Amino acid sequence: MSIVQVFQAGGVVMIPLLFFSIAAIALSIERALFWYRISRQQRSVIRDFLRVYRSDSLTAAERLQQHSTLPIARVFLEALELDGEPPSQFRLALEGAAQAELPFLRRFNTVFQTIVAVSPLLGLLGTILGLIRSFATIRLGEVGANATAVTGGISEALVSTAAGMVVAIFTLVVANLFRGLYKRQVSMLQEYSSQLEVLYGRHYYAKHKSQPISEESYAH
Repeated sequence: MSIVQVFQAGGVVMIPLLFFSIAAIALSIERALFWYRISRQQRSVIRDFLRVYRSDSLTAAERLQQHSTLPIARVFLEALELDGEPPSQFRLALEGAAQAELPFLRRFNTVFQTIVAVSPLLGLLGTILGLIRSFATIRLGEVGANATAVTGGISEALVSTAAGMVVAIFTLVVANLFRGLYKRQVSMLQEYSSQLEVLYGRHYYAKHKSQPISEESYAH
């Protein structure tokens, strides 16, 4: 059977299944390119930023600004806008920026879950519709005369079920792959955020220890 014949045999439920398959493939390509770009650049960029930040925070921030398309870079730049605030405030800013960035990392996750859940149900619906059509053509004593119609109905039932399972399995595999990349990204964000907190605290306390008199006079 050709693809067109398979599509015709599957019945009306093949239309939404075709839409789901196209959406799953398109979104998978978009997410694959997104994660490829991050995986290729981000770790080296953040390591270089932390290395420079140890000695020169301003230069490090300027360098990081050139990579503002990377998720962790955006989180760090958002928090670094509070430069000069106590470490506790900086930690809150870092956590808030990270929470704001997470939805972008989980982008289209709900769509993938919907496709995985609905596709098998559409296949099952196609099965039911095919069986209904098959039984509707059967009349007592005329089974042989209606054999072709019965076979066509069963074919529709089987094709739609198989199509729904294929779409769901493909989408589930891809979604799990992206979920693993998301978890790895969150772990990396926590690791490098902790390192930045330590370095920020060192800069903060070193700066304020060098100006103890001015702080006391300002307080009085």
